[in-house]
Amino acid sequence: MRAALLYEFKRPLVVQELSLPTLDADEILIEVEACGVCHSDLHLADGDWPELARIIRKPLILGHEISGRVAERGSAVRDFEVGDRVGVPWLHWSCGVCEFCCEGNENLCARQKITGVNVPGGYAEFVKAPASHALKIPEELTAISAAPLFCAGVTVYRALKQARICRGQRLAIFGIGGLGHLAVQMGKAMGAHVIAIDVSEEKLRLAQSFGASHTIHAASAELTKVLRDMGGVHMALVTSASKAAYDAAFACVRPSGTMLVVGLPSENISFSPILMAAREIRLQASAVGTRQDLRETLQLAAEKKIRCEVSSRPLTQVNEVMEDLRAGRITGRMVITPC
Repeated sequence: MRAALLYEFKRPLVVQELSLPTLDADEILIEVEACGVCHSDLHLADGDWPELARIIRKPLILGHEISGRVAERGSAVRDFEVGDRVGVPWLHWSCGVCEFCCEGNENLCARQKITGVNVPGGYAEFVKAPASHALKIPEELTAISAAPLFCAGVTVYRALKQARICRGQRLAIFGIGGLGHLAVQMGKAMGAHVIAIDVSEEKLRLAQSFGASHTIHAASAELTKVLRDMGGVHMALVTSASKAAYDAAFACVRPSGTMLVVGLPSENISFSPILMAAREIRLQASAVGTRQDLRETLQLAAEKKIRCEVSSRPLTQVNEVMEDLRAGRITGRMVITPC
């Protein structure tokens, strides 16, 4: 099979031929039809996150937004048949018995395995996965439209779900990229008054087409004033990997409001503890999502309440795709396909 491998940080991936993965009894082999290219992949490829760089075993096949079909199943697998449409998320495997798993937070499992980090991912023609953690894809979704939901979709869904956003509340979304344009739709579906902020007029138009009530250019000197004149926002969801986006978002959160940390800058973010205390501002982070979160995200898409703006390129162009993502030239989400 062909696969794109990371041999060294900050170097192009190498597309080469590999042997097919061999299956354990509880695993399935998936013929990949699409795999999303996530900003996390860029950070991993560049070694930006020391915590994860330490567990990467190079050479590594990146990619954790995988959709495809079951090509083979292990002897103990009963829930899947050859030909079933399935997806594989960031959470490759969780133990099921630790404190976090038992609390319903398997995404925080200390023993978890991560697709495209410490096990091979989906920048390949085939990938294997434990049958327990692969999920069936609704028939209403194509492989290309489903793939980004396995990270981008579930990440913003869990953030909004855990924050318990209420109908009529003001939700500001900073960054209308692969995650942000899905968050606009989810916020609207949850009844929020959605305000979209980005530096790109094209992305702001996309947000408006998906139901944003207001759009504001991130470089506007009036950004903070406009949002404060509304009374501030109940929640600010930052999907951007820019520290400046966090600084701007914090200034716009109303007293008792919540800052939702989703975008992951390579540098640390910080806020005034005095202002946090005076305004009783909450900081809440979200780590991708559980299998149940993902089932609910896929169902939203199957019911046409959300739709991913997505385009595709072949596996052989994976390095060009990653450069386009670095440069901000991609609107919505990009997936790679085997051919």
